[in-house]
Amino acid sequence: MMRRGLQVAARLSHHGALPGGPYILPTFSPASAFGSSMDSMVSRFCQEKTDLKNYALPNASWCPDMLNLYHKFLEKTKADGWIRLPSFKSNRNHIQELKLPLVLTVSSDKSDCHIFTRCTETEGQSYEYVIFFHPSKKKSVCLFQPGPYLEGPPGFAHGGSLAAMIDETVSKTAYLAGEGLFTLNLNIRFKNLIRMGSLAVLNVGVEKVEDQKLYIPCVAQSTDQQTIYTKASGTFLQLQLEEDSSQYYTLCLQESLLPTALPTWDTLQSSGGCPGSNR
Repeated sequence: MMRRGLQVAARLSHHGALPGGPYILPTFSPASAFGSSMDSMVSRFCQEKTDLKNYALPNASWCPDMLNLYHKFLEKTKADGWIRLPSFKSNRNHIQELKLPLVLTVSSDKSDCHIFTRCTETEGQSYEYVIFFHPSKKKSVCLFQPGPYLEGPPGFAHGGSLAAMIDETVSKTAYLAGEGLFTLNLNIRFKNLIRMGSLAVLNVGVEKVEDQKLYIPCVAQSTDQQTIYTKASGTFLQLQLEEDSSQYYTLCLQESLLPTALPTWDTLQSSGGCPGSNR
């Protein structure tokens, strides 16, 4: 029994996963074996052949403004370098055979997981949106139409629903533009209310990358650009996903050696985002 315990401990210590020990997250390194070029990341994210439902496609609930702008950006995907991002019900469907670093891994029922902004199947009732991404410019445009389930003040979208949409758009941009995985902070200044069923256009672009963090502003405005709904800025931690090794993860579960508590954001942000490196 002791020999078995030592063997498992030796194998887990290489990954910094011993319970009670410090949380050691890998320092971001573009040259890492798990680091990816932007093209390969976008290709992995945007599966072409899949049976998964793509929620970013037009449906009968989309307002005329959303449909018109959608088709304009769809034309830009043919020659101007823009990419329409698919939207599946879970981020697991996007990262394909990759996973979070071990110290951030938790067990869950994968079949019942949904991205927060895809929490309902009923068309037009909640979040209707599509994101277009430009790899070389590191910019995104999100077309967002709030449904009645997102109501705050009567007839208008709840501010929290817009905040969630901003976080979703900016985080997808951060991930594809520079492997930004976690929102460290998100500052939002609300300017005007958004009417239910109308269109808000979110313009997002990477401002700078510094100390393993991406700094990304966002402006949400009306289609005619005459009304500003919000101005926001977010900071995202660069952290590479790991290869999903089912055998190794099963070993951790069998030996009950996965960490019982997750690191705090303060821990993640210290020392430039990751406290030390075990690679």
